[in-house]
Amino acid sequence: MRITRATALTACLAMTAAIFTATLPSSAATPDPVAVAAQPVAGSSNVKVEGSRIVLGDAPAAIGSTEIRQRSGLAELTPVRFPDPTSAVVVGYTAGTPDSSSAEVDVRAWVNNRWSEWTAAKAGTPTALPSASDQVQVRIIVSAPSTAPSTGASPWVGDVTVQPTDQAAAPRMTVQAAPLKSRVFATREGLVGGTTANGHVIVSRDHFVALPSRRGLSSAGSGTYSVKVCTASRCAFEPVWDVGPWNTKDDYWNPSATREMWKDLPQGKPEAQAAYQNGYNGGKDQFGRTVANPAGIDLADGVFWDALKLADNSWVDVTYLWTGDGGRGTVSISSGYLNVRNAPNSTGAVVGMAGKSAQVTVECQTTGQSVTGSQGTSSVWLRVHTGMYVAKAWVSAGSFGAC
Repeated sequence: MRITRATALTACLAMTAAIFTATLPSSAATPDPVAVAAQPVAGSSNVKVEGSRIVLGDAPAAIGSTEIRQRSGLAELTPVRFPDPTSAVVVGYTAGTPDSSSAEVDVRAWVNNRWSEWTAAKAGTPTALPSASDQVQVRIIVSAPSTAPSTGASPWVGDVTVQPTDQAAAPRMTVQAAPLKSRVFATREGLVGGTTANGHVIVSRDHFVALPSRRGLSSAGSGTYSVKVCTASRCAFEPVWDVGPWNTKDDYWNPSATREMWKDLPQGKPEAQAAYQNGYNGGKDQFGRTVANPAGIDLADGVFWDALKLADNSWVDVTYLWTGDGGRGTVSISSGYLNVRNAPNSTGAVVGMAGKSAQVTVECQTTGQSVTGSQGTSSVWLRVHTGMYVAKAWVSAGSFGAC
């Protein structure tokens, strides 16, 4: 056969391509699962480690705002970092749920320099992340009826792995530009001496809130998921430390498509409100109880009485601060309850409070009275809401634009 220049060139190119393909690492190769150590980090509660398993501890029944008596344990595991960002992960695990107990596994991602909301992860099934990320964290929640003896039902989760994947997964959570704000009915939680869903023991005039879904539940001592609750004249910034009222899977602040339950309700409307006002779900909550009020948030006593000065259950405006894209600056309150004033000076009227561990959005900064606090002396004041300020001397914060 006569070999022309064109034929030779084609053969040479084909050979080169074959050699290149054979030596180039395959980008389509699926990364191996990464084992997640059974090492609960700070903020975990009522769990114990037995080998590679996280097991429910023996603490007394947790009460919580839902008034469903359970022993409950929560473990946030050490975050896992991947070599490259991934848009979804497959979480693998084994679990045991004796005597009507339960075990749940959630995952979240580090996006825009903060943690995303928790999403339920079904073993072996891809779970979409809100955005591509190279760092994820797994959370385990184990619960058992309080009627079971402490030596009886001991649900567990073990052999946890996470694996990056770009396979199609569940609907991706929408991240909107600004945090969602909705008007909901607030009730007072009380229950002093009880234990919240994250293991916090409720004290007199405490500062935290409860929302009816674990997707936005902060670990004890953390304000990763915080809210701004406002009346017409006052505002409170508080961490989410409990689950309730009424429901436990009603993340009503999320778009309908990614809402865990009640997907036919509009974003921002709690199921309890729809049940009470419109007879939705036969007027009952997810447990079949008749809904006696339209509550979408519970307030600890210090939030109810001291920060907002409420005399009775009331409608309030709630901003779910973690639901935005993170474009606005935030500061964390670490020095204890902090007064919010109506002017940038210590003689300004107190018009709200920020609870310990709460994340607080900052609109801008201005110069006011020089005060001395836990962070030194400063004349800078941070505006956290229209006509509301906190002294920078009390918070560890960077610089913000001028008001």
